[in-house]
Amino acid sequence: MSVAPVARERRHTLGFLGYARSFAPVFLDTEVDMTAVRDHRDRRGGDTRYSWTTYLLHAAARVLAEHPEANSAIRGGIRPKVARYDAVHVKLALDKRLAGHRVVLSAVLPDVHTAGLDEIQRSLAHYRDGDPETMPEFARTRALHRLPRPLGALAFKAVSRSLRARGRTMGTLAVSSLGHAAVDGFHSVGGTTITLGVGRVVERPVVRDGRVGVAPVLRLNLAFDHRVIDGAEAADVLTAIRDRLERFTAADGEPEVTG
Repeated sequence: MSVAPVARERRHTLGFLGYARSFAPVFLDTEVDMTAVRDHRDRRGGDTRYSWTTYLLHAAARVLAEHPEANSAIRGGIRPKVARYDAVHVKLALDKRLAGHRVVLSAVLPDVHTAGLDEIQRSLAHYRDGDPETMPEFARTRALHRLPRPLGALAFKAVSRSLRARGRTMGTLAVSSLGHAAVDGFHSVGGTTITLGVGRVVERPVVRDGRVGVAPVLRLNLAFDHRVIDGAEAADVLTAIRDRLERFTAADGEPEVTG
C-alpha cells in the first residue's frame, strides 16, 4: 500500500466536482436509430469521415438553440439568478495525459448551433490530436495546477460564479462520450443545465412496421439540473435530439461530395 498527495494535474477535476455538488440532477435516457446518420456517412466522399459525435453535436446544439430555457445557467444563493444564452457553446470532455497522469480535460467549442459538420469535425480532430502540454486552449488549466491549492480553488470559484462568463468558459451544453469503449450508456453531470452522456453505437434488433430488423442504435442519456428546468422540458429536448438524428438528411449537413 502506498499513499501520496493527489496529483496537481487532477486539481481542476476536484474543483469541478465541488462546484457540481450544488446541482440537482435528474436523469433521462432514450435509444436513437442511427440508420440515417450512418447512411449519410457512407454516402459521403472525400478524405474526412465524420464521427458519430460530430452528428450528435450538430443536432444537439440546434435543438438547444430552440430551447433557451435549457440553454441557460443558474447562480444559487439567497437571490438565485438564471442567465439564458443566445449561443450554444459545447463543453466536450476529453481523455488526455498531463505530466504522465491520465486526466479529463474540457474543451469548449463555441457557437456550435451555427457550425456545419466540417467545422465540428475539424474542432474534434484538433482537440483529439493536440498535446495538452502545449495547446494554448489549456493554458489556464496548466496555470491552475501551478497555483497553491487554496488559490486554485478560489480561482475556479470565481470563474464558475460569473454567469456572464460561464457560457464561454464552461459551455452551455456538456457532452461526454465513452463510445470508444464497451459502454452502452452512462449519466454524468457536466456543469451545464443539460449534459449528454454518449455510449457506443451498436447493431441491435429494431421493429419497423411490425417487422424485426437490425439497425445501428445509440443509447443517449441526458442529465438536467432541476433547479433550472423541469422534466417535461428536458424530455422535449431529448426527444428533439433523437428526432433530428433519426431524420438526418444531406440537407441538414454540408452538401454531399461524390467521387
